[in-house]
Amino acid sequence: LVQLRPDRSSRTYSDYESVSDAMDGICRLYEQKLKKMNPNVRNITYDISDLFNYVDELPDLSCLVFNPQINAYQPFNKEWLKAKVLAHLKRHAT
Repeated sequence: LVQLRPDRSSRTYSDYESVSDAMDGICRLYEQKLKKMNPNVRNITYDISDLFNYVDELPDLSCLVFNPQINAYQPFNKEWLKAKVLAHLKRHAT
């Protein structure tokens, strides 16, 4: 679940098959923003602090993850998402 602007009408959601896919989705959101801000730059690079600043600046970002043990979705906040994104990117870097 993401709110890209202060305007509540910018709220939207995406559905992913796994937490890993959702972390890719968060990275893609940031990369799309970078491409929009730098349309003439062919290769854009960023580091984890840039991505975390983007996450922190979003008015709202959260994740609902299905827990089969309780047969319900559990909500997670930005701090949980940042930890998961970091672990996800570390796995892909090795």
